[in-house]
Amino acid sequence: MPYFYFDYSYLVLLPAMIFALWAQAKVNSSFNKYNKVFTRSGMTGADAARLILDANGLRHVRIEQIAGNLTDHFDPRTNVIRLSQSVHDSRGIAAVGVAAHEAGHAVQYAENYGPMKIRSAIIPVTNIGSKLALPIFIIGLLFSYEIAMIGIILFSLTAVFQAVTLPVEFDASKRALAALDGCGRLDDEEVKGAKKVLTAAALTYVAALASALSQILRLLIIANKRRDR
Repeated sequence: MPYFYFDYSYLVLLPAMIFALWAQAKVNSSFNKYNKVFTRSGMTGADAARLILDANGLRHVRIEQIAGNLTDHFDPRTNVIRLSQSVHDSRGIAAVGVAAHEAGHAVQYAENYGPMKIRSAIIPVTNIGSKLALPIFIIGLLFSYEIAMIGIILFSLTAVFQAVTLPVEFDASKRALAALDGCGRLDDEEVKGAKKVLTAAALTYVAALASALSQILRLLIIANKRRDR
């Protein structure tokens, strides 16, 4: 009689997976909702980013439009803020909040913000660790518990990266909201709308950390189960 094997260690991942799906759905719904609410002043996403950059003496930082939806990012290598099509020319409050957030990253970089420097420094190590972690872990399951633990340690670098990312993202949003509130071109309700969008976006980074931690726990369960056999 045929039977199916179910790996119960996957249950460890379930809460984090549900949280990640909820967080992504929330950020999408928040952005779509508040990007239909236009700023009374006519400020666009690009305007908001430029305003914050200039106010912090960063006139040399360029703003470019790129394809895609919510593909916005700051590139410290070229000192360029790249805003997606749904943000760059949009007068939506959500677009203004997202653009201001990316300008916040540019200000962090200019001020040598500690957590951002740490995150940039560990990116190469994290990339190498993430590529080698699972192959080494699988080899360890076949030959040695100690080798499997090396794989888990390498994978843990992903969680370290996510943990360092949290203060970077929270601080960028804090800077963005303070700048929008103080610029005099948005009213209180518009600033509140931008805050809701950025708060929802922050949840996706929390979810990424939760996912990494739950995956580490699952790998530990698998490794210990194999050792006890």
